[in-house]
Amino acid sequence: MCFSATASFTASAVLLGIGALTLRRVERPGDRALAAIPILFAIQQALEGLVWLSLNGTIHGMLGPATQVYSLFSHVLWPVYVPLAVWLAEPPGSRRRGLFGFMVAGAAVGGFLLYGMIVNPIVARPIGQHIDYDSPHFYVAAVLALYLAATTVSQMLSSHRWIRWFGVLALGSAVAAYVAYAQWFISVWCFFAALLSGVIYLHVRRRPVSGPGGGPGLGIPADPRWQRT
Repeated sequence: MCFSATASFTASAVLLGIGALTLRRVERPGDRALAAIPILFAIQQALEGLVWLSLNGTIHGMLGPATQVYSLFSHVLWPVYVPLAVWLAEPPGSRRRGLFGFMVAGAAVGGFLLYGMIVNPIVARPIGQHIDYDSPHFYVAAVLALYLAATTVSQMLSSHRWIRWFGVLALGSAVAAYVAYAQWFISVWCFFAALLSGVIYLHVRRRPVSGPGGGPGLGIPADPRWQRT
């Protein structure tokens, strides 16, 4: 799991492969942001691997930079990026309009957490067999609720089955990680969410570029059968 440099680097390598396959299968421009999520998680897990190596003394001078860049992913990127990626993949309609609220919430919480990181830089400490990222702002109830809404509930609003499943699984893993590993929630949940991002490949794989009547993104009305998978 996320309890060693080896686990983090292994997860990074696996996600890099999944991400490459996912991006290769993308045919609809609106799916590209979603397809990049496993790649972004691969980078984040590699950064946590560097944090581990810094904490155990294998490398020097990287703990601070690796911790802060990792935290930019966990605190700032995901609440902003996820609802935007879901919005881009969604066809016009009420669901797409509804996602705008999640995008606003994600931008607000991401900006708040970025401010917190600047005022009080996050510190990584090894406690037990886990990494504790000292981030008091993250655990404010309203902030955590908005964060989970932006990163998980937004996906449940999607009209696409596998995106909804990713949201359900991500939220379920967040609850499980908080119950079992509250002190190390950031590290543990990011690891689980990273692995679950492989579900996006199933969404892309099952999305044909167009139906008999054309396809979205081509300026041609699409057959409704191809709009949702």
